[in-house]
Amino acid sequence: MIFQGTKPSDFSKKSIIILLIGFVTIGMAVYLFAELAEQVIEEEKFAFDQMVTDWVRDIQAPWLGTVFGWITELGSVILLTVASVLFALFIYFFTKKSRWVIVYFAINMLGISLLTKVLKLLFERQRPEVLQQYDGTGFSFPSGHSTGSMVFYGFLIYMVSTTRWKKSIRYALNTILGLLIFLIGFSRVYLGVHFPTDILAGFAFGISWLFVCIYGLELTLWRQRRRQKRA
Repeated sequence: MIFQGTKPSDFSKKSIIILLIGFVTIGMAVYLFAELAEQVIEEEKFAFDQMVTDWVRDIQAPWLGTVFGWITELGSVILLTVASVLFALFIYFFTKKSRWVIVYFAINMLGISLLTKVLKLLFERQRPEVLQQYDGTGFSFPSGHSTGSMVFYGFLIYMVSTTRWKKSIRYALNTILGLLIFLIGFSRVYLGVHFPTDILAGFAFGISWLFVCIYGLELTLWRQRRRQKRA
């Protein structure tokens, strides 16, 4: 894990750098979300939304609609729920990782689900188009597919990064997972069930919550190792 191998009273330079990058990321993400949220509350129109929407209309094609219809399902509530249960079972039965990983992963997934629902009810932004076929129902801001995919696949990126696999394998897997997160968000715009700013807000809020959960996990594991050394 991030703090693995550090002394209880002294973090390595690498750990400090990772922490600083994380805090900066959280700060920027929170700022972006706050800016978008303020304008959504004031019901302002976004030039960015119109620009991206116009571009998406220009590239519409039947085969792209089919592809993005499949991709968007990778961020659906049902798939992420099933995948989360399978991931937790895998960690519990087939790895030697601390059970705290499962606890914080559950907080990560359940927390983002609850918070996204609360935010949707708070902002009550109407969708550009209601399409039940693609889970395009309810309020639009922030995108649930974007928040969900960010915290789930983002947690997988974190887990892959902490393995001892070859760097090339880790980079390849994490690149694929990162691209998948982006494509799931973009699929929501392509299918017409979200505004681009819904996606940006979902990504910003999701990555903030993801880092909070990862830091909580790392701090818990660090304290656990410190207690074991004192015993």
